[in-house]
Amino acid sequence: MAHNMTENEVLKVLEAALLCADEPLNISQLRQLFGVYDISNDQMRHHLAMLQLDWKERGLELLPLATGWRFQSRPEMQPFLARMSAGRPPKYSRAVMETLAIIAWRQPVTRGDIEDVRGVGVSTQIIRTLEDRGWIEVLGYRDAPGRPALLGTTKQFLDDLGLRSLQDLPSLDDIDAVEALTDLQLSQASESQIQTTEKEAADMRANSQREDTKIEGVS
Repeated sequence: MAHNMTENEVLKVLEAALLCADEPLNISQLRQLFGVYDISNDQMRHHLAMLQLDWKERGLELLPLATGWRFQSRPEMQPFLARMSAGRPPKYSRAVMETLAIIAWRQPVTRGDIEDVRGVGVSTQIIRTLEDRGWIEVLGYRDAPGRPALLGTTKQFLDDLGLRSLQDLPSLDDIDAVEALTDLQLSQASESQIQTTEKEAADMRANSQREDTKIEGVS
């Protein structure tokens, strides 16, 4: 613990920083808040655990995500918060979400792999949309003719869906992958994280009119 700060004072600083931050903050960033005060990694984790307890009965919860710690609304708050989002732009099309689901559960995959699973072509716009959103990236290249790019999800994807690692993705034994991602998207991400522009949405709806195919073989 900082020599000249009580735990309550430390918690106030952490609380303010985490509530005001635009993105998750990791242990190193949180330690920097205290300047000359010497707070170790273990002590910081203790303070974060205490802060979690302080918010245990509130509408927000403090969670460790892929790139750091963040406050976010509890799942049971979503039915109420959803009433604030009337009239928002359309969310990503099913074609985009199907593509993202295949990448998330089967990565690393090539564009050809995705097309084999979906049974239809994957437009460049869909891949670009997911890359621009920061949800997928090129992990490498397959040793095959043309050296196709291998796609996988990013830490931003995990952060935006409120996950710490890919192991936190729900099991696909009994659920549809797109529904699983949509549920995560609605319960964890903010409006700005799940919206597209009207033009993007219109373009993707046009591209996906012939692509409303259920995901098969995702495991």
